[in-house]
Amino acid sequence: MRWKLLIEYDGTPFAGWQRQEGQPSVQQTLEEAIEAFAGERVVVHGAGRTDAGVHAQGQVAHVDFAREMEPQKIREAINAIVRPLPVSVLTVEPAPEDFSARFSATARLYHYRIMNRRAPPALERHTLWHVPVPLDAGLMHEGAQTILGKHDFTTFRSAACQAKSALKTLDRLEVWRQGDVITIEAFARSFLHNQVRSMVGSLKWVGEGKWPPAQMRAALDARDRAQCGPMAPPQGLCLMRVDYAAGERSISSTDDEAMD
Repeated sequence: MRWKLLIEYDGTPFAGWQRQEGQPSVQQTLEEAIEAFAGERVVVHGAGRTDAGVHAQGQVAHVDFAREMEPQKIREAINAIVRPLPVSVLTVEPAPEDFSARFSATARLYHYRIMNRRAPPALERHTLWHVPVPLDAGLMHEGAQTILGKHDFTTFRSAACQAKSALKTLDRLEVWRQGDVITIEAFARSFLHNQVRSMVGSLKWVGEGKWPPAQMRAALDARDRAQCGPMAPPQGLCLMRVDYAAGERSISSTDDEAMD
């Protein structure tokens, strides 16, 4: 039987989502927890392969069990075993045989947060990027709008990216400030490896005044990784939500009605 899991985690102690030899990962943590209570060796397939230090509030995964179980028992058993690691299964629900957490997804929503003040953060230092120099969020938003749409995002792509094509459609890239925190929201069907962090690093240069807003589009059109600003560190990035077709939309942890 196939199950869909909604998961949140603090990526700080992990080498990323994907299982890696000799390093702790979120995927491995969940797989070992399931084996411990269900006696089955399984593969937990995630919707997004978040990097080391990247967080998630709305990661979605699917997993197949050989025997039937109650969803609440699956959730409670996993959460009991993974403690005290910062991973929590929020909901579990049955899924169709052909459901894929990764390939059935229609969109992904990421937030990147910047603490923009002189004093460093004490409470949220693992979940945002501290930038002590003043940033103009209005200019950053203006620059972000110049790269919306379908483009070749080679400039904002990791050199190690394994995607066959750099062609992606960026549906939304919003920037706003609330007090000392600047949030960058990126929404698209899918992203290239390090695309969001690369765009954020370039937008920081716009906010500092090192680049005019139009330079974002010039960098994009160059299709050259060397034209990108410095990549933002991982701790400010969080996978907020994964969307699916009608009837298969993942619900985030902040939704009032839980379908799971």
